Amino acid sequence: MILGHKKQQQFLKKSAELDRISHAYLFHGPSHLGKKTIAVEFIKLINCQNPNKPCGKCRSCEDIQKNAYPDLTVIEPEARTASKGGSLPGREIKIGQIKKLQKELSLCSYQAKIKAAIINKAECMNQEAQNCFLKTLEEPKGKTLLILIAEHPETLLPTILSRMEKIKFSTLSYQEIEKHLLALGAEEKLAQEIALISEGRPGIAIELFSNPQRLAEQKQRIKEIMRLVSADISFRFQYAKTLAQSPEDLPKVLDIWTRCFRNALLAKLEVKEFSTTNFKNYSVIKLKNILKTLQIIRDLIAKTNANPKLALEMLMIEL
Repeated sequence: MILGHKKQQQFLKKSAELDRISHAYLFHGPSHLGKKTIAVEFIKLINCQNPNKPCGKCRSCEDIQKNAYPDLTVIEPEARTASKGGSLPGREIKIGQIKKLQKELSLCSYQAKIKAAIINKAECMNQEAQNCFLKTLEEPKGKTLLILIAEHPETLLPTILSRMEKIKFSTLSYQEIEKHLLALGAEEKLAQEIALISEGRPGIAIELFSNPQRLAEQKQRIKEIMRLVSADISFRFQYAKTLAQSPEDLPKVLDIWTRCFRNALLAKLEVKEFSTTNFKNYSVIKLKNILKTLQIIRDLIAKTNANPKLALEMLMIEL
């Protein structure tokens, strides 16, 4: 079941019914909204073998769902590698992945009317990969459908953006998230708590509800933030050093911190759903600066060779 985004789904369905499917789409908006899920459902709709499309039960629908459909390629970011073979923090989409995609799209389809590709987290394409992908957009071979999914489309080349039909996805209301969690069997207090934490992102809400350990981890990370706020700089730097030793955990931790400080900012701005006694001595400007620093750190770790420890120390100073 896809929560929300009815207009986007209806637009795509109508495009398929009228046979007006664009060569390339850009699904953009915050993470954990269901953009990739809707992309997969769209490809099912196009290739479903039954009248009631997408049925979810035919061979095509099942294979697409399992990512085993021969005429669908899904590209995900890979771990970044150093020149000597070591790994670096963050993930990226490399030129080799795009070249492989070009080769696959050049082959005749096995059974689909349109060969399709989904590039998830497209903003992770490095410069070489983006330039290579541009050729695919400029010189499409046969009937192909390209769907790029991005949280930050502004990092893509303007020449890529100009050649794609853009569909924007937005966060849902807290009431929609809460109502859905209640329908799944959550108690009212838990549904309200998760709805606020999720920031209107159904993917996060469902994950926290279905995995209590993740919710407990979220609460533990928030406790760590509160401890850091009152700690001296030496303690903060030691914490940064320890956290930097597990670079694979950094994106998840920074996401939790971002949600925490954003909720604190909304509470400070007296948005009615939010109320908190945390950060009561922090001004609106202070919270905005912390959120800005968090975004800078997330970008540095995800897209550059920045030293995670030094990047985290920037945040420790800002706190």
